[in-house]
Amino acid sequence: MSLVKFVFWLSFFVILYTYIGYPLVLSGWRSLRRQKVNKREILPSVSVIVAAYNEERVIERKLKNLFGLDYPASLMEIIVSSDGSTDQTEAKVSRWKEQYPNGPSLLLLTAPAHVGKAAALNRAVARARGEILVFTDARQTLDRKAAAALVSNFADDRVGAVSGELILVDRPGGEGASGVGLYWRYEKWLRKMESDVDSMLGATGAIYAIRKSLYDPIPAETILDDVLIPMQAVFKGYRTVFEPNALAYDFIAKRTENEFARKVRTLAGNYQLLWGTDALRSWRRNRVFIQYFSHKVARLVVPFMLILLLFSNLFLMQGVYLIFLWLQLAWYGLALLGGVSNGKIDPKTT
Repeated sequence: MSLVKFVFWLSFFVILYTYIGYPLVLSGWRSLRRQKVNKREILPSVSVIVAAYNEERVIERKLKNLFGLDYPASLMEIIVSSDGSTDQTEAKVSRWKEQYPNGPSLLLLTAPAHVGKAAALNRAVARARGEILVFTDARQTLDRKAAAALVSNFADDRVGAVSGELILVDRPGGEGASGVGLYWRYEKWLRKMESDVDSMLGATGAIYAIRKSLYDPIPAETILDDVLIPMQAVFKGYRTVFEPNALAYDFIAKRTENEFARKVRTLAGNYQLLWGTDALRSWRRNRVFIQYFSHKVARLVVPFMLILLLFSNLFLMQGVYLIFLWLQLAWYGLALLGGVSNGKIDPKTT
């Protein structure tokens, strides 16, 4: 086999394994070794932590949502850690605290400058009194039973962290955004299987929880706290599991550039964790090493494999290779048309 053919088939099989092979392996693995979580209703003390930066538009809605959670107010505290907000975020939290003194304990932490979400989380955890830390963003709305659903998993002593489920909606009261349905179903299927086999590779940033005893301060430059914090539990011998009944709701991004920025941030965060967290790269310290490389690292490699696949295909333009080339060109052509079409949407309608 020539070098060009080797590069072509190597690229093809890496891509195939990443999106089809690994899910099939994981499905078979789960059928042989499924680990259940011994859930039951428990009521530990809980600290709900919201890191906020210039969230004046949504912070009151978030506080109203958290104050309405179906969890004993005497066992729950809410900590809003403002990361140097320059708008009315802090003033609105202070006013809320004065107007509703009989609800859960509400603590506002401030910082003199905007230094990043990771530092805001570290400050909040240092002041938290709860046995369980629940992390959520200011933008999303939680289901009333979300906290109780998360906490029920900690009845199992093997569980160190729990991820809820993010539901994307396209309008108030909507059940789900159809445009992202297939992608989210695929991702949730993978995460659920990884949870059943052992542990998820991180959590949904909109809603997740960890035992306070397992939390270590994260580096200030951390981009993906919702990956690194849950993985701390895995490194210490605990499981990070998926709880489908702990729901958070968010609106789907209607502007293409917003979604693109989110994807770039996630990609950069995964590269940062890969090179900056030694435990992730160690098969001795990372119990879910195979899952991590198959799910996270392989996806970082796929873009390079796609480039190699196309360029190697340009030198192989006969028989089955010609079919592959036309399929690739058609695929990229459709993607280009989709991008152009999105660019023509009037911003006033989004």
